[in-house]
Amino acid sequence: MLHIAKLAVGIRDIAHLRQVQAIRAAELPPLRHRTRMFPRRAAEITGGGSIYWVIGGAMLVRQRVLDVIEDRWEDETRCAGLVLDPTLVPVEGRPTKAFQGWRYLTDADAPADISAQGPACGADGLPEELRRQLRALCLL
Repeated sequence: MLHIAKLAVGIRDIAHLRQVQAIRAAELPPLRHRTRMFPRRAAEITGGGSIYWVIGGAMLVRQRVLDVIEDRWEDETRCAGLVLDPTLVPVEGRPTKAFQGWRYLTDADAPADISAQGPACGADGLPEELRRQLRALCLL
């Protein structure tokens, strides 16, 4: 199984990613992320892989990649469309340096999921500024 790591450019946090994706899915279903290059290893990704989103310098959340399709930008230029499951799964935060495009991520190198009863339980009750700082340190 193979995954993709991708920067969530312009996204503030997981809640903002959820909001942006809900709008995109409603306007032009199915929910997908467009990218210029078509992954050569698409079959490995769609065989159970996920896209791991890097938000604010840390890999924080993942989504299953259901399909990789040929798509088009608004100007009709060809691109790849990563069709995504709308469920966002928080993962153990990992500091990640900025990079362009996307990177393949092996299953062994992917961060583990955080369960609903995991160490971040109750974080919603913390002040937003504290949560932001804890996320920056990959503690949430």
